[in-house]
Amino acid sequence: MNKPSPAIIAQSAVRRLPRWALLLFCGAYILPGFIGRSPWKNEDIAAFGVMRELTSSAANWLQPQLLGQVTGFDALLPYWLGALAIQLLPFLDPAMAVRIPYMLLLALTLLSSWYAVYYLARSPQAQPVAFAFGGEAKPVDYARAMADGGVLALIASLGLAQFSHETTPALAQLGFTSLAFYAMASSPYRRATRIAGPALGLLIGLAGLALSGAPTLALLLGVGGAAVEWSHMRWNPSPNSTGAGRQKSWHWVLLIAGATLAVSLLSSGLDLWRWRIALPGTDGPAWSDWKSLGRLLLWFTWPAWPLALWTLWRWRRQLSSRHVALPMWFAGMAVVSSLTTDASDRSLLLSLPPLAALAAFALPTLKRSVASLIDWFTLLFFTTCAIAIWVIWIAMQTGVPRQPAANVAKLAPGFEPGFSLLAFACALTATLAWAWLVRWRTGAHRAAIWKSLVLPAGGATLCWLLLMTLWMPLLDHARSLAPLSRQVASLVDRKSCVEIFGVGSAQAAALQYHGQLALRQATQVASCPYLVVDVTAQARLGSAVNLPDWAFLATVRKPTDKTENMLVYKRVSLGAAPGPATAPRSP
Repeated sequence: MNKPSPAIIAQSAVRRLPRWALLLFCGAYILPGFIGRSPWKNEDIAAFGVMRELTSSAANWLQPQLLGQVTGFDALLPYWLGALAIQLLPFLDPAMAVRIPYMLLLALTLLSSWYAVYYLARSPQAQPVAFAFGGEAKPVDYARAMADGGVLALIASLGLAQFSHETTPALAQLGFTSLAFYAMASSPYRRATRIAGPALGLLIGLAGLALSGAPTLALLLGVGGAAVEWSHMRWNPSPNSTGAGRQKSWHWVLLIAGATLAVSLLSSGLDLWRWRIALPGTDGPAWSDWKSLGRLLLWFTWPAWPLALWTLWRWRRQLSSRHVALPMWFAGMAVVSSLTTDASDRSLLLSLPPLAALAAFALPTLKRSVASLIDWFTLLFFTTCAIAIWVIWIAMQTGVPRQPAANVAKLAPGFEPGFSLLAFACALTATLAWAWLVRWRTGAHRAAIWKSLVLPAGGATLCWLLLMTLWMPLLDHARSLAPLSRQVASLVDRKSCVEIFGVGSAQAAALQYHGQLALRQATQVASCPYLVVDVTAQARLGSAVNLPDWAFLATVRKPTDKTENMLVYKRVSLGAAPGPATAPRSP
C-alpha cells in the first residue's frame, strides 16, 4: 500500500526552467577551467604525463606508466581517453586536446543527473498529493521541474568545481557513476522496445567505473541497484501493475545482476582488483582525523547535504521507494568510500549526483520561510565572494587597495599580472548576469519549485567563472609547475638527456611538458650529463647514484611553495679526475 506523499504541489509551480537558461548555466559552468590554463599539480599534470607517454609506440596500454613509475590510480580508461584525444587532435596543444573528452564527461554527468531525477520523479511514490478538485501537478511537468532542480543542486555543490575540471580518473568515475545512476533510475519507466538505452548505459557506466579505478564500487552499486529494484517490486507494487509489468521488473533485476557479474569478470581479467581500504588506527586516518573528514563532508557537499537530510526526514515513510532508496544507496557508497580510502575528497565527488537528486525531492516540501533563508544566505555569501574576487583583481592591476596587492605579492612572489580584454569581458558579463538574476529572483513571479536553487547555482557558477578568468594567471602561477620546470630547463642543455631521482610523477610530467626535457631514471652508472633530484630525496641519493660522478650545480625553488625544491647536478667531465660531489645545504 502506498504511503501518503509529503509533496503538495500545484500545476502552476512546476513550470519548466527555460531550456536556454539551463543550457547557459551548464555551458558557463563547464567551459571555464578547461580553457586557457596549464595543467595543475599534482594529479592533473601527473595524469596528463601518463596520457602523453601512452601515445609513444613503446607504451603498454594495459599498464599506463610514466618513466616506469606506477600511476597513483589503478585506472585504464581515463588515460586511454586522453591519449586517443592527443592522437586524434594533433592540431591542438596536447594539454588542450586531453580536456575535450573530459568536457564531454562533465556534460555527461549533468545530462545523466537531469534524466535520473526526471525518471525518479516519475515514480508513483514520488508524485504529489492529488487535490480534491484537481489542479495538482501533472506527472511529466512535475518530473521536468524536479529534474531542473536536481541539476541546479549539482552545479551549486561547492566540491564539484575544481575536481570536475581536471583531467584525472576522478572525473571519469563521476561521469560513469552518473550514467549508471541514470540507467537504474530510468529502466522501469521505459517501454520494453526502448529498454536497450538504459541497459547499454548501465553496462557502459559500470564497466567505465571499473576501468577508471573503482571496480569494487561498481560491484557494490550494481548489487545495491538490483536489491533496490527487487525491494521496490516486492514491497511497493504499483496499484496498476500487471503480470507483464512485474515480469519486466524481474528481467531488469536479472539484467543489473548480469551486467554486474560481467563487469566483475572484466575486472578480474584485467587484474583491476586492489585493496584500498585504510581503516582508522592502521594505515588510514587516525580517529582524530575523522573530525576533518566530517568538515570536508559538510563543505564539499554544500548545499545538497542539508536538503538531502530534509528529504530523508520528510519522505521517511517512503525510504524503500526507488526515488529515495536508489540515490541514498549511491550516495552512501560514495561517502563510505571517502571515509575508508586515502583520496577522500575525490571519492566524495561521486556522492554529488545522488545527493543532488535527494536535494531535489526536498523542494516540493520546503516551506516558504526556508526557501527565503536559502535565498538570502546564498545572496550574501556569493555576492561577498564575487566582490572579494573583483577587489583583489583590481588590486593586482592597479596596486589599490594596497593591502590586497601586498598579500598577492607576498603569497605569489615573481607573479607579473597582465590584462586580458576577453577575460575581463567574460567576467563583467557574468557579474551583470548575476545582478539580473538576483533582481529576477527577488521580484514578484509565479512560484516554481526550482527557484530556491537558482541563486545557489548561479552564485557558484559566477564565482567559478570569475576565478577562471580574472584570477587565471595568478592561479596558473601558483598551481602550475611550469615556473619550476622552466627554471630547471634553463640550467641544462635541452639537447641532452636528464636523469631524475626522487621526482614524483607530477614533477616528471611537468619537466617533460613545460621544460621539454628528455628524462631517464637515475642509475649507478651515469648516462646523462645532468641529474635532477627532489630535495626530499637528497638523503637517499648516495644509495641510488655514484656521487663522485656528479657536481652540485644549483637549487631551484618553486616561487609559491618552499617545500617543492629541486637540486640540479652536472656530471663531472670524463676527461677530468673525478672528485666528490659538492653536497648542497638543505634548503
